Amino acid sequence: MNIPTDNTVDILEYMRSVMLDEMRAVRLMNRIDSKFVAPASLFRPLIEDIAPRFRVQSNDGRRMIPYRTQYLDTPRMDFFVMHHNGRLNRQKIRIRTYEDSGVSFLEIKNKNNCGRTDKIRIPVCVAHISSVDDFEESHLRFLDKNAAFDAAGLQPSLSSSFDRITLVNESATERITVDLNLSFLNYTTGREIHVENLMILELKRAGRQPSSFRDTLQRLRIKPHAFSKYCMGSVLTNPYLKYNCFKSKWIYINRIIH
Repeated sequence: MNIPTDNTVDILEYMRSVMLDEMRAVRLMNRIDSKFVAPASLFRPLIEDIAPRFRVQSNDGRRMIPYRTQYLDTPRMDFFVMHHNGRLNRQKIRIRTYEDSGVSFLEIKNKNNCGRTDKIRIPVCVAHISSVDDFEESHLRFLDKNAAFDAAGLQPSLSSSFDRITLVNESATERITVDLNLSFLNYTTGREIHVENLMILELKRAGRQPSSFRDTLQRLRIKPHAFSKYCMGSVLTNPYLKYNCFKSKWIYINRIIH
């Protein structure tokens, strides 16, 4: 693949595309996730390396898609505490909105003690809520059935926005997401923060088969690094939260950002 070296060129335009309908076969709702954190300056060398082996998702010609997420938690931040305390079985509840299409889902994301992620979701008509009273009855039943805590006790805690690029390998056995331009807004403190020069990578596979993407990461010296947008966004925007177990992650992220 002959990709121009001019940094002003949108390198994604030179990749083969995969349509949204084709991507449905690679959703991997039940999967093993591996996350990586790196400076955004490594984006171009990363894409140049994997471009011959991967295709990029295209939606009406757009290859970088804006996402918005609203997270729900209890007043005591129980979901945050689960993660902070290292609970292997933990949960997140969120409204995920694909801003290019305006489609939103209420999602419950469970992670078990084997490191496997299972996500269930239903469509909703709202991108964000002020309280759970804004949900329809069917959404409340969904929460009552699947949430770890009483649905009536949940409330909006944090929103995040970012731009996502989705890549899939030719054999459709692994999917990569690249998240850039992160922003967070905390509903409790009212604090908003924009995180620049940060790239969040996630490798999603149905099993532990060999991955050429991991080989690329090793060549670029990008190492696995657990990262939760919800937890880090909460720590960055709420100084009153306990975060000692995230301190090393926060130092690492700060080093990348600055």
